Amino acid sequence: MNPSRAVVDVHVLQTLPPSCLNRDDTNSPKTALYGGARRARVSSQSWKRATRRYFNERFEEAQQGLRTRKLAELLAQRLRERLGPESGLDEEQIVSLVNTATGALLGLKGDKLKKHSEQKGLADLEYALFISESAIAETLEQLAAAARGAELNPDALKEAMGRGHSLDVALFGRMIADTPDLNIDAACQVAHAISTHRVAAEFDFYTAVDDLAERDETGAAMMGYVEFNSATLYRFATVSLGRLADNLGDVSAVAPGVVAFVDGFVHSLPTGHQNTFAAITLPDLVFVSLRNDQPVSLVGAFESPVESGAGYVSESARRLAEYADQIDGLYGTKRVAGWASYLSALKDVNDHLGESLPFPELLGAIEQAVAGQINP
Repeated sequence: MNPSRAVVDVHVLQTLPPSCLNRDDTNSPKTALYGGARRARVSSQSWKRATRRYFNERFEEAQQGLRTRKLAELLAQRLRERLGPESGLDEEQIVSLVNTATGALLGLKGDKLKKHSEQKGLADLEYALFISESAIAETLEQLAAAARGAELNPDALKEAMGRGHSLDVALFGRMIADTPDLNIDAACQVAHAISTHRVAAEFDFYTAVDDLAERDETGAAMMGYVEFNSATLYRFATVSLGRLADNLGDVSAVAPGVVAFVDGFVHSLPTGHQNTFAAITLPDLVFVSLRNDQPVSLVGAFESPVESGAGYVSESARRLAEYADQIDGLYGTKRVAGWASYLSALKDVNDHLGESLPFPELLGAIEQAVAGQINP
């Protein structure tokens, strides 16, 4: 595969009204201390999940990945549908075949595989496995053949886990502690989104009225509170072109894959408490850079929190744009190319980030540049 060290960095400024997109174990919005100030935070895992959901709404099923502990249930259901009632296989035979297949997919061998296959019911995995639909389809083919008398080939099943990865698996990687040779190094890294400024917790006290209450009944049927905050977030992600090419196994798929990621990362939103707050916004600024040295987050622009004067967006945009040039100048490693889409009110960033492109044109420029980089 192409040994290119090139990376695509994605920087986003996005303002959220009152919201609670990502909660901790106490149902409070996640926060972090940065620069000695409390910041709003949305975890990287939450935004990766949102990006995957965006993919799944737009990709064919065969191009998707699935993260689940219930792989055996899925395979058994699809096998029953594939064979139909006339197959003659009873449930015990289906369970044995499927458990053998899931054990083989995880790389189990010998006594471990035998023990896994002899479990009485469909065995949930010990952890959520990230698997491409292509691997599931190959496994189903083998299961159908085994139902007709062929022998399951554990090595072939394991090999199916190591090729033809869907874009989300190729981007976000996979770790299987018991079978390291099935691990996939992620081609994409996503930072925790943090606010560019200080935040303080706020609380929404709510009550609900019983529609069938008598006229003389007083009080609420239920009451409670929801904690929330509002923030201008800095979001960052980076994609290694060489690693993505290796994971996909197809150099020609890298450019459209990067475009799909940038599109999904920019448009996606975690779903926490959205029915309550409808905090459905799009970014105020998107800046994408192509680099041939290393990924560079611009979060340092906000180590000193932005102070509110006339809102946070304009000052955050100015700081980000200036910091991008300062870092490049300090280390003498200019970005190969950069593209930006931003609101007209943020025109002061023009000198640093260039003219604002309509977002579809930005995606087209990225695809052309990445294709030229990965196929020089």
